Amino acid sequence: MTATAMLLTASNAVAADGAGDVIGRPDFKTTTGVFDTDALMACGRLGTVALSPDGKTILYSVSYTDVAKNRSNADLYIASTDKPLEAVQITRTPKSESDAVFIDNGRRIAFLYPDANGLPQLWVMNADGSDRKCLSALDKGVNGFLFSPDQSRVMLIGNVKYSHEAKDIYPDLPEATGRVIDDLMYKHWAEWVTEIPHPFVAEFDGNALANVRDIMVGEPFEAPMKPFGGTESFAWTPDSKGLVYVSRKKTGKEYALSTNSDLYLYNFEDQSTRNLTEGMQGYDTAPAFSPDGKSLTWLSMERDGYEADKNRIMLMDMATGKKTDLTADWDYTVEEFSWRPDGKAIFFSAYKDGVEPVFSIDPRTRKVTTVIEGLYDWGSVIPVGNKAFLAKRHSMLRPDDIYFVETGKKPRVTALTDINGYIFAQLTDPVVEKRMVPTTDGKEMLTWIVYPPKYDANAKYPAILYCQGGPQSAVSQFWSYRWNFNLMASNGYIMVAPNRRGVPGFGTEWEEQISKDYPGQNMQDYLSAIDYACDNIASIDRKRLGCTGASYGGFSTYWLAGHHNHRFAAFFAHAGIFNTVSQYLETEEMWFANWDMGGAYWEKDNAAAQRTYANSPHLFVDKWDTPIFVSHGEYDFRILASQGMAAFNAAKLRGIPAEMVIFPDECHWILKPQNAVLWHRLFKRWFDRWLKK
Repeated sequence: MTATAMLLTASNAVAADGAGDVIGRPDFKTTTGVFDTDALMACGRLGTVALSPDGKTILYSVSYTDVAKNRSNADLYIASTDKPLEAVQITRTPKSESDAVFIDNGRRIAFLYPDANGLPQLWVMNADGSDRKCLSALDKGVNGFLFSPDQSRVMLIGNVKYSHEAKDIYPDLPEATGRVIDDLMYKHWAEWVTEIPHPFVAEFDGNALANVRDIMVGEPFEAPMKPFGGTESFAWTPDSKGLVYVSRKKTGKEYALSTNSDLYLYNFEDQSTRNLTEGMQGYDTAPAFSPDGKSLTWLSMERDGYEADKNRIMLMDMATGKKTDLTADWDYTVEEFSWRPDGKAIFFSAYKDGVEPVFSIDPRTRKVTTVIEGLYDWGSVIPVGNKAFLAKRHSMLRPDDIYFVETGKKPRVTALTDINGYIFAQLTDPVVEKRMVPTTDGKEMLTWIVYPPKYDANAKYPAILYCQGGPQSAVSQFWSYRWNFNLMASNGYIMVAPNRRGVPGFGTEWEEQISKDYPGQNMQDYLSAIDYACDNIASIDRKRLGCTGASYGGFSTYWLAGHHNHRFAAFFAHAGIFNTVSQYLETEEMWFANWDMGGAYWEKDNAAAQRTYANSPHLFVDKWDTPIFVSHGEYDFRILASQGMAAFNAAKLRGIPAEMVIFPDECHWILKPQNAVLWHRLFKRWFDRWLKK
């Protein structure tokens, strides 16, 4: 039975394991008529999307949140590409299925699901959700998987031990908790580095796994690279006899100082490993073979130590080893790509002019063509034949749904899912507007203005300047469950979100200007944006302006607090850098600090670095005169919570109204449902207190 035929019977095959504890779609009814925190938490969140081999059925996950239970849960759905908005739920379980794909010519589905010990393992089931079976039993669980083209093998991402515990050194102290550390990178983003991922490969006969082995056994290197690497870091050779993987084969201080990853080809016949990108100095990631198997493509950054370098699409002829930069003449950075089945084009997404369209490039002529654009961000493109593709699409006003795009001079777009339509049908939307703002150096800056629902141009509104993190992260039509402009505008604020210097989508020069210039032009861009908004939007009340941001946006908020010349009436900083001198030694990825800050603070002859540290926000606390709220997570190893605590203490010692929330169980992001609700409530309460008086 094909995957499409399974649609007819799937509704009767839903697994009901522990059905009483299942989290499903809530019966949301608005009480406010606008997008509020209740609506945000009710939204279903689209996960991974897969396509059946015949191109007729999509498989995807949706997770829903139960705030009272303080957790979320994802289940799987299937739908036909020729029957838009008609989906069938095929799992209903108390724990989340994830990473689901079709196997066995679409007759079965492979996915990750926790075993009896709570560890994610590889499972399979029929395409209607019946006959579930666990295949793997890795000691530390499976974090991702990828079947070979002939499905005779499967790669499993599993963890291996990395660092020493006290009991490894002194067995007579089994209860000792001290971490014995002798090199850098002992912490990373949100964890103490005690384990690292490795690729395990198993033989698969269709029913069971055999001969599971670590193809990097004994190597102290990550594959994929933490914290964001996944199955996109691997590519099977077309004959299933080799596996390309991404690794930065460095540890400790070397790892902390370098972004130089490479692509390695492991050969199963002789168990040899070959470096395919020897001599290429920056990040090399996301390998993918061309449909004919003659070429390998991947994303590549040129410079070591620069994590926001332009992402190029590189192509290597597997017979000759010749490498070609397909995007050498295209001045934007690529986010992701996928080959068209006929091999005559590569679809890719990239930020351009404040949005994320889908483009195609001819690998022979290197000509780039815009395929689909608009007031949206597109991504996760899956080709359907040579004239269509599936993709996710979102905007500032709507979270992800799946769309079917038929390419051509006038692309035809069909929505295949409407996961949260029943929520938004009850609400009045804000309005999003694009403005081009003059900057202090004679350029123009795209700035998004988001107006509250039922906006009255004759009324007066408070406004909030949004400062982006990254710092090289796009201010596009993004949808965020933290920095949600729909929610913030629906709270009664005009949001001002500038694409200041440093963000991608406006060419390499624009993006790179921010490096080693944290206190410089981009800060003037922020002030230009809020001044322009006040001068040109009569409904903005100049006396009721707020400023907010996270990470680099938190740094920006702290810096502006000492330089805003009485523009703002309240600040809210999350996970921000307050003291750049401390930050240099507290963070983990030293390549980031070296490139963006300019170097170490003790390099007295380094003018760029000295300018950074001389303009650290903490040095201008004497000029703080405005109420400020500080938010931070104690598991944030990127920017330690002590940065936020220091900012809060400084404000209180100076007699400035201040509040702080510290999350002892959160990292750089606030992820637990009740913590998320608390954060949003505090955000609204703080700005309402100071801007709605």
